[in-house]
Amino acid sequence: MTARNESGSTILTKSEPFADSHAKGEHAEDALPPDSQVPSVPSPGTNVIELTSAVQQLQAENRTLYDRLLRKQAELENTRRRMQREKEEYLDQANAGLIRMLSPSLDAFDRSLKDRDPRVPAGFYRGMELIYDGLVQILEQAGLARIAVLGHTFDPHMHQAVETVQGEQWRDQEIVEELSPGFTFS
Repeated sequence: MTARNESGSTILTKSEPFADSHAKGEHAEDALPPDSQVPSVPSPGTNVIELTSAVQQLQAENRTLYDRLLRKQAELENTRRRMQREKEEYLDQANAGLIRMLSPSLDAFDRSLKDRDPRVPAGFYRGMELIYDGLVQILEQAGLARIAVLGHTFDPHMHQAVETVQGEQWRDQEIVEELSPGFTFS
């Protein structure tokens, strides 16, 4: 702000800080986030007790803000982990659905390789075996595992019985033939 004295010289005077914002009805405190309270800066003649109090207040505010920062970081990390877990679960469910749809084709491949027609060239069956092995390998990488059954004891939770046979050469409850392969998905 400038003013002129009686002699006509210009005098510079100190203007009020934030003069423009006061004119618009704003206050300096409004510019700060609503949850932070900045203590007033002590004047040079302030006693030690007031300075110590101001330092303690600033330290307490610093601890509070640091605690909030740590909580927000932990919340962000938990959200990231949850999203990663949900993504993996979704992919597992999608893989399981695809494998479920492919399993009849896998069974058909298996049956066609067991029942070979002698009039069909061996090269044809060799090609089918390569395709079958490739398909099984891909499905195993996706989590499919074939259940080994021949020679094992019958487990009603894992196997489906079609018929029972009696014989001296087999143990009680031993699986002697596999009609259709079983799979687990992990």
